[in-house]
Amino acid sequence: MLKNSTILITGGTGSFGNTFIPMTLKKYDPKKLVILSRDEMKQWEMAKLFKDDDRVRFFIGDVRDKDRLHRALNGVDYVVHAAATKIVPIAEYNPFECVKTNAIGAMNLIDAAIDQKVKGVVALSTDKASSPANLYGATKLVSDKLFIAGNAYSGIQNTKFGVVRYGNVMGSRGSVIPFFLSQKDNKLPITDDRMTRFMITLEEGVKLVWHAFENMVGGEIYVKKIPSMKVTDIALAINDKANQEIIGIRPGEKLHEQMISPEDAACTYEYADYYKILPAIHEWNHDPKRISDGKLVEPNFSYCSDNNKDWMSVESLGEWIKLNKDKIGKI
Repeated sequence: MLKNSTILITGGTGSFGNTFIPMTLKKYDPKKLVILSRDEMKQWEMAKLFKDDDRVRFFIGDVRDKDRLHRALNGVDYVVHAAATKIVPIAEYNPFECVKTNAIGAMNLIDAAIDQKVKGVVALSTDKASSPANLYGATKLVSDKLFIAGNAYSGIQNTKFGVVRYGNVMGSRGSVIPFFLSQKDNKLPITDDRMTRFMITLEEGVKLVWHAFENMVGGEIYVKKIPSMKVTDIALAINDKANQEIIGIRPGEKLHEQMISPEDAACTYEYADYYKILPAIHEWNHDPKRISDGKLVEPNFSYCSDNNKDWMSVESLGEWIKLNKDKIGKI
């Protein structure tokens, strides 16, 4: 599907884009891979990495600008939507800006994709969109709902929209691992010693996006099965001699991550490596093509970082950090 196609990624100079682009170039050999972002310096730096690859193109633009999106999507087959205002405290203190990017930006992309006859769009979501407790999560829930509804909104154009949802991306900029590694005074600040987080690598996130493009009928939310860790154990893996200092939960922060709520259980199906939340609108949650070989979960099912069956050990995280120390926090 993606082979010899034209792919555009919004927010493509971020952590996800820096992994998605080389992996996709190698696996699918697309005709063209376009990076749309608003940060010219990040584009300049990324362009150096791909200066000898004429498949990679760069386009300065913002998902808030519908006209620019319309121009950028001309001739594009598939879109990965990674652009977002995502740092929870920043979103809390800058709510209007967060809404403009995460909610209105999603609306703009849906309209532009349909108008330009894009074949498929996969949007990146977050655990924080499930039962949101902060503005970032609320705007991403709105975004998820918009992309799901886009499958009916597209009419005869038949542009397919899907969503992938996952938790804490290990080693990405602004995440807990590079933050702990940056602490130099033998103290690691812990917001709450009960706190847990899902753990996923960027490579796993990329593969989930690929799977969504290959598998989706339209309107599905894909949730990867991934391990959890206590934040105190993450701290141990980074520095087992550091003093863990409890500082209290930040504005908008959750104690545990949730990717599937009990309210979603009636529309959630389980597969070998992932779950799929089907949309209740238009009876799509009963559609055999969307369900395929999935098994409906139990009525009160929820998928949270504290009730997870799969837990990552301190030793496993320590090994991962050793193997990836050169890129942690760099992308």
